[in-house]
Formats: sequence, C-alpha cells, structure tokens
Amino acid sequence: MVGITFDSLQWLFPVAITIHNIEEAVWLPEWSRHAGKFHHPVGKVEFRFAVTILTLLAWIITYLSITGGKQSIGVYLLCAYCLAMFINVFIPHIAATIVLRRYAPGLFTALVLNLPTTAWILVAAGKHGYITWDTFLLWSAVFIAALIGIIPILFRAGRIFEVMAMHKKS
Repeated sequence: MVGITFDSLQWLFPVAITIHNIEEAVWLPEWSRHAGKFHHPVGKVEFRFAVTILTLLAWIITYLSITGGKQSIGVYLLCAYCLAMFINVFIPHIAATIVLRRYAPGLFTALVLNLPTTAWILVAAGKHGYITWDTFLLWSAVFIAALIGIIPILFRAGRIFEVMAMHKKS
C-alpha cells in the first residue's frame, strides 16, 4: 500500500458500490423469491429504486468526504458506509450463499470490489489521521442503524413510485 493514501482511495468507494448495486439490481429481485430468511421477496422496480438512492448516497457522501477533509462529518459518513459495506460482504452475501447453497447476487462484486476497497479505505483513513477510531465507531453505529432502518422505507417508496408510474401510463 505504499503511496496509496486515503485521498487517492475515496472515489473507489462509490465506483465499487455502483458496480455492486448494478449486479444486485439485475439478479436479486428474482433471487429474493427463493431466499427465505435472507431477503423478503422484492419487486424489480422497488429494489432498483432503493439501490439507486443508496448508490447516489455513496456518491454524495464521497463528495462530502473529499470536500470536508480530515475528521469531517463527510469522512466519518464515508467510513461508516465503508464499514456497512464491509459487513455486507459477510452478511448477507457469504452467509446466504453458504446457507442457501446457491449464489447470492452481489457476492462476486462484494468479494472482488467491496471487500478490498472498503478495507483499504478504512485502513488508510486510520493510518493517515482522517478518523479517530472512537468517533468512527460512534458514527458507524448511528449510520448503520439508520441505513438498516431506511431500506424498508426505500422499498415502500419504490412501490409508490411504481404505482404512480403505472397510473400515469393508464
């Protein structure tokens, strides 16, 4: 990791998340119909709406991190989002693949992109003084709880969006 700094890694996060979310958007809705406890069945429109918003959030937070500088709210939000996506590699992707004995959409990009990218960013953020670990853990707990809480709301908004689009076509 010689020469690789937090500044040079930040934009990798939304790129990795975008590619990961595209993989999920293509295959997860169909997979979710047979995923049991790992994912409630979700329609294409509602899921794609939700991952689009979460992807945009990654880009916005990265911008805030870059413009905010060391130990800014943007940096803590970016690192918290990185931790959420690092955890997401293991739960649900790896766990679902093992338990269900079938590929969980997003596993490939989670392993190849999200795991190394988020790990590099978090290590670099700590090493180069962009975060303090105690503040990072606090921000992460709040951010991850909010992220988990907002996902069902985004699905609901996606369903509303779909219904509105269907009525507009009628």
